[in-house]
Parts: sequence; C-alpha cells; structure tokens
Amino acid sequence: MNGRIVLLPGDGIGPEVTMAAVQVFQAVAAYHGHKFAFEERQIGGCAIDREGVALTEDTLAACKAASAVLLGAVGGPKWDDPQAKVRPEQGLLALRKGLGVFANLRPVHVHPSLVNASPLKPEKLAGVDLLVVRELTGGLYFGQPKGRHVLDGHWCAVDTLEYYDYEIRRVVDLAFRLAGSRAKKVTSVDKANVLESSRLWRQVVIEISASYPEVKLDHMLVDTASMRLITTPAAFDVVVTENMFGDILTDEASVLAGSMGLLPSASLGDDGPGLYEPIHGSAPDIAGRGIANPIGAILSAAMLLRYSLKLEAEALSIERAVDQAITDGCRTVDLGGKLSTQAITDEIIHRL
Repeated sequence: MNGRIVLLPGDGIGPEVTMAAVQVFQAVAAYHGHKFAFEERQIGGCAIDREGVALTEDTLAACKAASAVLLGAVGGPKWDDPQAKVRPEQGLLALRKGLGVFANLRPVHVHPSLVNASPLKPEKLAGVDLLVVRELTGGLYFGQPKGRHVLDGHWCAVDTLEYYDYEIRRVVDLAFRLAGSRAKKVTSVDKANVLESSRLWRQVVIEISASYPEVKLDHMLVDTASMRLITTPAAFDVVVTENMFGDILTDEASVLAGSMGLLPSASLGDDGPGLYEPIHGSAPDIAGRGIANPIGAILSAAMLLRYSLKLEAEALSIERAVDQAITDGCRTVDLGGKLSTQAITDEIIHRL
C-alpha cells in the first residue's frame, strides 16, 4: 500500500506530536511492507509569519491532492491580538472548508488504568465509550454576514448561525450509520427551544431516523447534554450535533479520559482526503520542552489508516499498542508520569 500524507505540524507542540505520529507511521509501514510518503507544509501562526496568510492556496492544493492530511495544532499568544485581520484559526477553517470535510469524529474512551486521572469519581467512568459526530463546515463559524461595525455610536459585532437542510442531513446520516455498528443509539444535541436553526436540525434528524428503525434516537438540549456528559457519561453512544456545540462538548468530554492529550479526531467528507488531528491545542506553555503527550496524534494516525487508507489491521495495531503502553503504566507529565514525548513514542512503537 502506498499513500501520500501531507503533514501540517503547525504551532506550539504541533510539530512535536506530529513527528511522534510519523515515527509510528514509519514503524507500521516497515512491519507491513507499506510505503508512506510525507510532505510537510505550514499552517497557522508559522504560515502567517512566513507567508502573511494562515493557509496558502498552494498548501491547500497539496492537501487536496494527498491521500490524507495530518495536522498538529495552530495558534499561540504571538498571534492572539483580537484586532488582527489574519489569525491562525482562519487557516484551519479554510482547510476544513476547502477539503469539504463536513463530519468531525471524536471518540472518547476511558481507559481502565486512567480512571484516577479524571476529576470524576471512578464509578462515573465505568463503561464510557462514546463517539461525538460534529458538523464541521456550517453554522456560526462560517455563516455570513460576519463582522463588526459602528451602530448608533456603539460597536456592534455580528455572527450568523446558518444551516441548510442538506448540511444537516449528510452528517446526521453518517452518525446513524456509525451507530449501527456500535450500541445503536444516537443522541442529537440542539437548542430547539430557542434557535430556529436547531428546530430545522431536529426536523431533519427525525426524518433521517425513519430510515434507521433499529437505532434508538434521543433529542437533548445542549445545556442538558453538557450536564449529563459529566453526571452520566456512560449513557451516551453516538452524539451528533452542530459545529459550535460539538466544539464545546468535545473539549468537555476530554475530561472523562483524563487528558486532552489522549484524544484523536478524524474529519471526513463524501470523497477526497480526510483530515486527522488530536483535539488539543498548541499548548505554547510546554512547547519545545519535549513533554507533550503524543497519544492523541498517534491515535489520529490510526484513524487515518482506518478511514483514508482502509488499513484496518494496521489501525488496530496502533490502538492496541497504545492501550498496552497505558496498561503497562507508561505516562507523560499530563497524566502524572515522567516520560518524555519521545520516550512514550518509543514505548508504543516497541509494542506494535
């Protein structure tokens, strides 16, 4: 199997965790006889410094032509000026839109050896294994008009929350299909008591559910969902929701696993390359110190193998190696251990 993967290490700890994932890719390739070619490009703050924009057209074209894209993280204090016209996050949004990856899959699994790493009581975490399917290219982050202007002598800011029925339909249909191979339960999260966009969301979800009678459907308001993710997290299987709600809820759900550094994600469209990245940010406070947890990036590499390269056995081998390393007590600083980024990467590769 040959595959060309574009690497977008980005900012902060992004390059460190991305390189860890590449080492795992190379180990898998050597063992299974595959050839993966890597092409490194820039995104985010480092792209702004070099190119003046957070994502160049050339980089986007390279991503579109690849088998898949592996992203590190973007942003940092250097580029946080709220008055700035060019921000690192613009590159990420443009990349998602340009690749047409409308569904973001974020699995949250609580490893039995890490129940004490979470602030929740261990009994709350028993059996937690959920998948959040987040709509990624619509909603508040992309709606127009957007901007600031002076009205009646005061600054006024406008963001538009906009959804078309087809945008909802495609991501919800995917969520139901994924639920069919899991516990056959979908929880649709919205704010239908207030927002017109959520009322359309709920209407489309009900229509889609009719085609999947074997899958149980629950509707839940986002404020209730944020509470129940903490009080009864094991009750969830597949959660499907719109862009901003999904962004917030998945960061909250990372607390269940014990560290944001553990969690991967896959962003998928109808065709073309998928986009894979750990859910954590650039963590500039620890960048360059060699202590970042690379497991989220490494598990994102496993998702890349599964969804973009169709290499299920190879993906499972990575996931099992990570699971075994955690079982054996391998811990980075965020989990109360002392292993460096390189050391835990070596431990995982040793167990492949």
